[in-house]
Parts: sequence; structure tokens; C-alpha cells
Amino acid sequence: MTIHERARAAWAEIPLPSLIPAQPAQNRPERRVFVRDLLLDALIGIYPHERTAPQKVLINLDLWVADTPGEPPRDYADVVCYEKLVKQTKALLAEGHVDLVETLAERLAALCLADQRVLRARVRVEKPDAIAEAAGVGVEIERRRS
Repeated sequence: MTIHERARAAWAEIPLPSLIPAQPAQNRPERRVFVRDLLLDALIGIYPHERTAPQKVLINLDLWVADTPGEPPRDYADVVCYEKLVKQTKALLAEGHVDLVETLAERLAALCLADQRVLRARVRVEKPDAIAEAAGVGVEIERRRS
């Protein structure tokens, strides 16, 4: 089993409490947009060798998006696009070295919340190769629109 497969299996086994409130704010319908197990190279870490050699990061984005009442969206402009999220994530990583997974997670959450339709975002950043005995190590955060 590869490290990526172990990380995916570990992610699937983690019990997550329900984060969706019983009544959405103002009874607005919501939809969930997600990017699951995005595996990219990044310059991340505090050690000298992590500043020069890219390493794998596994990114998961979960977004709760305000849904428009009535008909389902029929136009690309009416939805939060997961392809755009992936491109923006790649561009963020291309900006250069980041010391901490926590910093990267915060930047990704801010990127997600930049779209006014996104009500909240859960971001998980893992380093699957950081510790040989672990499928992955990292951080998960959730941020809400204030």
C-alpha cells in the first residue's frame, strides 16, 4: 500500500462530528463543494533540507456554499468551481516556501473564503512523507465567514 493510499484510508476512518448546523443561517440552502486528496509538491517545513527540496502535501478542501433557491444552477458562473480552487492552490504553492502547514492551511482557507458565496471552509493539509511510521501528519482547520 502506497503512502497516498494509506493516507486516503486513514482519512476515511477519522470520525468527523457533524459541522452542519441544524438550521442554516437565515434558512438558506447550502451545497458542499470539495477537493479531495489533492497531492502536490510544495516547499514547506522548518528544516534546512525542506527549504530546497519539494515534498508531497495532501490537501483537502471542503466548502459550504450558499445555494440559490429555486432551480439548480445551470451556468458555470453560478457555481464555486473546484477546478478554479485547484488552480489557485497550485498558484499559492508556486509563490514559494512556507514554514508551517498551519500557515498554508490559513492561506488556503482565506483563498476559499475570498469567494463571497463560500460560507465556511474546512482545510486539511498533510505531509504524507514527513514521518515514516505515519500515513500523514498535518493540520485541519475550519473557518467561517464573519
